[in-house]
Amino acid sequence: MSESTVTLNPSAAQYEIHVDGVLAGIARIRESDDEVVFTHTEVFDEFGGQGLAHVLAAEALADVARRGKTVVPICPFIASYLTKHPEAAPSVRWPNAAG
Repeated sequence: MSESTVTLNPSAAQYEIHVDGVLAGIARIRESDDEVVFTHTEVFDEFGGQGLAHVLAAEALADVARRGKTVVPICPFIASYLTKHPEAAPSVRWPNAAG
């Protein structure tokens, strides 16, 4: 069975999921003192169909919660994940639909 790990790469402004040491996907962020804005989530094609996007979302959101920051879900995948798993982020600021 493959081992996956999720880490924050601050220099690239993204969370990364690695499978057996190989980069498999990313969740791009913009971070401020009190918020983490998720702008894009992607699992690379060769790693698709393994549920890695859900693992990436869960671990990234757990890290944001541990750090006491508010999640702002601009990324549609992260927004959808949060509607299904509201417990994943205790503090969420939903973006204004009008932009």
